[in-house]
Amino acid sequence: MMRTTTRRSVLSAGALLALTTSLAAGCALPTSDAQSQEEGAHTTVRYQGSANAVTWPELADDLGYLDRVQLKYVGATTSGPQDIQSVATGQTDIGGAFSGAIVKLVEAGSPITAVVNYYGSDARSYQGVYVRKDSAIRRPRDLVGKKIAVNTLGAQTEAAIDTWLTTSGLSQSEIDQVQLVVLPPNDTEEAVRRGQVDAGALGGILQDHAKAQGDIRELFRDTEVVGPINGGQYVLRDDFIAQHPQATRELTTGVAKAIEWARTTPRADVIARFTQIVEARDRNETTANLRYWKSTGIPARGGVISDTDFTQWSDWLESSGIVAAGELDPSQIYTNEYNDLAKEGSS
Repeated sequence: MMRTTTRRSVLSAGALLALTTSLAAGCALPTSDAQSQEEGAHTTVRYQGSANAVTWPELADDLGYLDRVQLKYVGATTSGPQDIQSVATGQTDIGGAFSGAIVKLVEAGSPITAVVNYYGSDARSYQGVYVRKDSAIRRPRDLVGKKIAVNTLGAQTEAAIDTWLTTSGLSQSEIDQVQLVVLPPNDTEEAVRRGQVDAGALGGILQDHAKAQGDIRELFRDTEVVGPINGGQYVLRDDFIAQHPQATRELTTGVAKAIEWARTTPRADVIARFTQIVEARDRNETTANLRYWKSTGIPARGGVISDTDFTQWSDWLESSGIVAAGELDPSQIYTNEYNDLAKEGSS
């Protein structure tokens, strides 16, 4: 089922959700296995994953990079914002989302800190917006009054779309007339084809499949808007970091090493490893999609975070009302302290 909304209602609902999350995070958090254990023993880290896919913590664990950290899968995430909200409210211990979604949650008072980049866009792996081949939509202004399907609101796709429209000279009132429709990615291609929406955002295998049909055309891709980017980060709660600094370092550095392993290992071997992991965990999944994996998509070596990962979205964050003009302070949002590969890079 599709849900449309105006930009103003998106921001109001998002602000309310972030505020609710921050209030919940400020209250007594649910007790986790991680919080109840002493440092030095195995620390259980609860996380959400994705069906038919392998997360960086899962790969790090399989590669033997996690010694004192024991991962505990608690279910599949529905989106990046949902994933980090689960961390903020103590339902999980690690989660990842678009940089802007993290800023939004931190600005609302949630006690979380980004520790490592975990996804991005490069020449091989990117997010694109697609229309029917016979569509009259060919330039930014053609989207005024039209509907675009996205997986979730307040994430990178929305920021990229708004940035593309803004840099193309559209006014805010015109941008407000471009409706974002929340739609599961698996349904997006057919929704575009049937005319239920005018355009749709796609990535990964769904993007490959749509492009291969011949009746879908790429309108633009996020790398054309801002270039190769580190799109999102894994976050941990501040109390988890304070109580488990060794586990935090092992987990963060383990993820960084897993990213570098995937970056430097032949593609066929990475896919084979992913396939082995999915088959071994017995979650009734398919490995068919794994063969479409192309790259980590992360420009930064070892997932090292920089101010730019957040400031590149400053205009969007300000126009969306997430931060006031000139008040974005990345140093309050992330740290590379627990990523040992960051230290290697600076030495």
